[in-house]
Amino acid sequence: MIAFDLRQYQPGESLFLWWLAHPEAPRLVGELRTARVLQGVSLTYAKAWRESGFPLSEDLPLIAGEFLPRERESAAGAVDDARPDRWGERVIRMLDKPPRLSVLDFLFYAGDERFGALGVSVSASAYVARDTGPLPQLADAAEMERLAHRVLAGEPVPPEQQRLLHPGATLGGARPKTLLTLQGAPWVIKFNEPGDPFDTSLVEHAAMTLAAQADIRVAHTLPVPLPRGHAVAIRRFDREAGLRRHVLSANVALRAAGEAPGYPELAQWLRRRGVAAGGRYKAQMQELFRRMVFNILIDNTDDHEKNHALLMDSSGAYELSPAFDVLPSGQALGYQQMRVGKAAADATLDNALSECSLFGLKRPDAVAQVQRVCQVLAGWQAHFAQAGVRDADIASLALQIDRPFLRDQRQAYGE
Repeated sequence: MIAFDLRQYQPGESLFLWWLAHPEAPRLVGELRTARVLQGVSLTYAKAWRESGFPLSEDLPLIAGEFLPRERESAAGAVDDARPDRWGERVIRMLDKPPRLSVLDFLFYAGDERFGALGVSVSASAYVARDTGPLPQLADAAEMERLAHRVLAGEPVPPEQQRLLHPGATLGGARPKTLLTLQGAPWVIKFNEPGDPFDTSLVEHAAMTLAAQADIRVAHTLPVPLPRGHAVAIRRFDREAGLRRHVLSANVALRAAGEAPGYPELAQWLRRRGVAAGGRYKAQMQELFRRMVFNILIDNTDDHEKNHALLMDSSGAYELSPAFDVLPSGQALGYQQMRVGKAAADATLDNALSECSLFGLKRPDAVAQVQRVCQVLAGWQAHFAQAGVRDADIASLALQIDRPFLRDQRQAYGE
């Protein structure tokens, strides 16, 4: 990568998309342009990529022409996963104060550390990107949290300290977060927000490690003690031995396939695009079923389609990424963000079982999977306590997780 002096950046109508699976050998994918009608970003593949590349998502086939975004203030196809979300945009607005706030400019300001294997450059002849410098270290965690809270409060961050937050400008979601180096690898570190009703970061670590007991692959997490509460560090699953893996959110994958956001729809997408070797896609469909049941029972009602990701392998097939952003929402909504079954998004086990065949499960096998997750959830309080969650926080969470609506469902399936 050739580092770009941000002071020289002049907002224009186009940038260039690069493929960075092997960062030492970047490849030009195509040109990104402002799509004025929808105030978003379009993609036009470069000729060489059309001849020897692959479709970044199903709505971006390898043909000539300009692909427009489908929604207002978004980017075309898989490019939409390369842009920052609410927290990243907030950091860019506060720290960089860009002269123009277009989707195209947010894509550039996000920098080189974005998730997946795509990069945004000012040049079509070389990968010339914004470089936010070396990642911070774990010893900086307390200061990073303090600065993140300044951003939340709309307060200025001294220029010499902005390097601690700039890497997080590429990240999605609304919670304050940034990137750091830990154990020789890049990790995300997420902080609590002022006014959180419980130690959210520690609860996320507890919920993720509980999910692992239900045979759900989860991103590796570490709680990080801070002067007040904790942060949680999550190891990046899109980086392996210096290489970058292409990632699609379920949001992009399902939209590109013309499907509604739902667990059954994602299971069927895996049946079609998942890794076939050894029947891996079948195991992944069944794991997705367990993830859905776990989210229902842990009261994770923030399980929207951007909180599920798919990793491409070297053959072009996809697999579920490790689970992430799994924690109780504390809202007791009674419905999920994605479709569960025949009763739409209703957060019930009966609804989860209503279309179990779409997950490759016969009903007796699906019931056994539900019972397995119920048995794990029965011990959630003991597990959270062992993880260090305070008694007061467990009591607060129990008002949702152990309320009759969910407790009775667990017990009905043999808690």
